[in-house]
Amino acid sequence: MKMVYEWKPEIVDIKETENGKDIEFSIRVIAEAYYETMKAVQQVFEENDVITDVFLYTFPQHEYRVIVRKDYYEDFILQLLKHRLLTKAEWKEETH
Repeated sequence: MKMVYEWKPEIVDIKETENGKDIEFSIRVIAEAYYETMKAVQQVFEENDVITDVFLYTFPQHEYRVIVRKDYYEDFILQLLKHRLLTKAEWKEETH
């Protein structure tokens, strides 16, 4: 099964790319009310005991590059959902 998610384009823009053992995200927060939200997501992963789970790089214009270890992918997606950057996350059967 694969986790899929949705977001409102007026709040955030998200691009996801698989890169070997990691998943890379390009995230741009568009809505001013959500500008501080990525800092809250980052804090969750900085405060846990795993150093290499999520790397979050901040750029101007509220843009972020996030590198997520595959075994922390679901945790990262659920944090985005918890902080309301995503509107929906669910498991889908993979079709080949």
